[in-house]
Amino acid sequence: MNAGPARLTVLAGPTAVGKGTVSADVRRRYPWVWLSVSATTRPARPGEIDGVHYLFVSPERFDEMVATGQLLEWAVVHGVHRYGTPRGPVEEHLADGVPVLLEIDLQGARQVRRSMPDARFVFLAPPSWDELVRRLVGRGTEGAEERERRLATARIELAAESEFDHRVVNDDVHRATDELLDLMGARVVPATHGAAG
Repeated sequence: MNAGPARLTVLAGPTAVGKGTVSADVRRRYPWVWLSVSATTRPARPGEIDGVHYLFVSPERFDEMVATGQLLEWAVVHGVHRYGTPRGPVEEHLADGVPVLLEIDLQGARQVRRSMPDARFVFLAPPSWDELVRRLVGRGTEGAEERERRLATARIELAAESEFDHRVVNDDVHRATDELLDLMGARVVPATHGAAG
């Protein structure tokens, strides 16, 4: 354990910018960084594992988590499903001195800014608008109507970049991940974690 508490880092950015890809790269290459797992009311996509990618919960369970203060932040995303960050695990890991990365949307980042203003806020940006559109279309997980809704949301999200402490351009996943971890001061293997695998 480090001499905690550590500092929370919040990663946000527009839809399809690659937040999940960067987070997966952090999980694979920097396993000593703890990635917060969001709760969501949306159904799992192919290949997603409950408790690893998200905590998939019913709307009723989500209501209960909100009512009892178990969420650090929560939001309705793209006007459909709710996402939220369970508070307890984040606070426990920070208290133990473990670097924590929270990958969320703009609404959630704003709520965390209010509740944990000492957190580090990093905006993940696309190389260009055209590249963002290409990634969203290429993902093939949304229909035309959903794509248009997400692109409208992305325009709003891109306009909020100035609210963040740092900007990382996701032009190359490994490079963007390394820049993010440099900002966190977490690229070096902690002595308590042992050698990197």
